[in-house]
Amino acid sequence: MRPLQISADTAQKLAKSLNVPLEQIMHMPQHILLAKLTELQKDENKKE
Repeated sequence: MRPLQISADTAQKLAKSLNVPLEQIMHMPQHILLAKLTELQKDENKKE
C-alpha cells in the first residue's frame, strides 16, 4: 500500500485532530481515514 497523497501540512493537522502519530496517518488506509474524519465531524456537530 502506498502512502496517502496528502500534503505534509494536511497530514499534521489530521494527526493533531485525530490524536494519532503522523506516521500512522500517512500509512492509514484511505477508507479508515475517511471513517475517522466522519466520526470527528459528527462529534463536532453534536457540540454545536
